[in-house]
Amino acid sequence: MKLFISLFALLLSLPAALWAQAPKYSNEFMAIGVGARAMSLGGATVASINDATATYWNPAGILNADHKYMGNLMHAEYFGGIANYDYAAAVYKLDDRNAVGVSFIRLGIDDIPNTLRLYDANGSINYNNISLFSAADYALTFSYAHALKNDWRVGANAKIIRRIIGPFADAWGFGFDVGAQRQWDRLHFGVMLRDVTTTFNAWSFNDEEFAEVFAATGNEMPDGSLEITLPRMSTGIGYLFDVSKKISIRPELNVDITTDGARNNIANVGRFSIDPRLGAEFGYLNMIFVRAAISNLQKTPDFDNRIVTTMQPNLGIGLKFKQFCIDYAITNVGDRSQTLFSNILSIGFQL
Repeated sequence: MKLFISLFALLLSLPAALWAQAPKYSNEFMAIGVGARAMSLGGATVASINDATATYWNPAGILNADHKYMGNLMHAEYFGGIANYDYAAAVYKLDDRNAVGVSFIRLGIDDIPNTLRLYDANGSINYNNISLFSAADYALTFSYAHALKNDWRVGANAKIIRRIIGPFADAWGFGFDVGAQRQWDRLHFGVMLRDVTTTFNAWSFNDEEFAEVFAATGNEMPDGSLEITLPRMSTGIGYLFDVSKKISIRPELNVDITTDGARNNIANVGRFSIDPRLGAEFGYLNMIFVRAAISNLQKTPDFDNRIVTTMQPNLGIGLKFKQFCIDYAITNVGDRSQTLFSNILSIGFQL
């Protein structure tokens, strides 16, 4: 824990110039979350995650299972299928004290019409000049976890970021995460520091694709730029209750702290915003699971410009059969959100 306290203190001492130039919500596709089980718990899984999705939520968790091989595949459709979000992960336990993993994320909106050349040289509309492109974000993560002699599990991620906006712009980035977990009988604790060294994206632009149109419309030509993603911290505590030999309940509370400026979260302290998440998993025979959570608590203005507190409910179910599991989650349910609900399906295995 001395390491995590020292790292968090380092975040507080970052130069003010770095805070000023870092945009809010940078690389936000990396903050959406992965795995239908974790998403149905509202992301409240940092302390107890024990499957292949730990490569995202807390790399220390890849040591939290008894199996040598683990994997997970997820597909999610956001905003009624407009955006597709895919995730794949594989984990290999080298021994009881060491494990490695690799994961891949893609968030993309495909088949976007490019109408920059809709009008030909004669000023006439020519639909044959319309082409399609994709705006996609990619992340490749390499994970490593190690069990210390004092029962702490620690882990780290090395991330490579690739962002592409059709033929117009692209970026390369890199960053690091660190995480830890500890278990006292049935009590679980976890902490995760994302982008602990800040994550850098170097953008470049293909001026040839839009220079003529930008010049004709009086728009300013963009230059290459460096995008900085500031660190965030997640802490969690959970407990496993055995109601009977067949029924179990696992509640967990997580608190996320972002450092990129005040957000609409229910609590803000200077440039820090606090986002609590509460989830619970109800299990039957360790085979059938029902999950529910409350997350994304925000203070937002209503139609009368009064500040009200809103929240996002999350629901999900899971089925585990021998070494395989299928999980389903639905988010943005109810009438609290203006966006369409999202369906998430993931398949996991442990061998």
